[in-house]
Amino acid sequence: QVPLVESGGGSVQTGDSLKLSCAAPGNTIRTRAMGWFRRAPGKEREFVAAISWGGGVTLYADSVKERFTISKDNTKNAVYLQMNVLGPEDTAVYSCVVGRNGIAYIDESEYDYWGQGTQVTVSS
Repeated sequence: QVPLVESGGGSVQTGDSLKLSCAAPGNTIRTRAMGWFRRAPGKEREFVAAISWGGGVTLYADSVKERFTISKDNTKNAVYLQMNVLGPEDTAVYSCVVGRNGIAYIDESEYDYWGQGTQVTVSS
């Protein structure tokens, strides 16, 4: 198990921004893809964004394209999710994930390790 430490969640207003961070110990994530999933109250968990091991490929859910940006810093063993123009529909628990390899996928089965999650609440 890889202990992932997520931070940056909180309560904001519609239109605000937040930046989520996820750090892993050692060099765990250096050669792996990373991603973010979210689960809103009463809904299934859904893919948000993913990034390949070197950052060259990024994937986004249609609902967050143009608003969210995923990035990865292998020197800090960290992945980030910059979220702009947040709306109530973005309210969810956001979980950081580590891929089985360096390829970014939408499918959650391609991810080995999951963080505990950080709550994001957007009020109108």
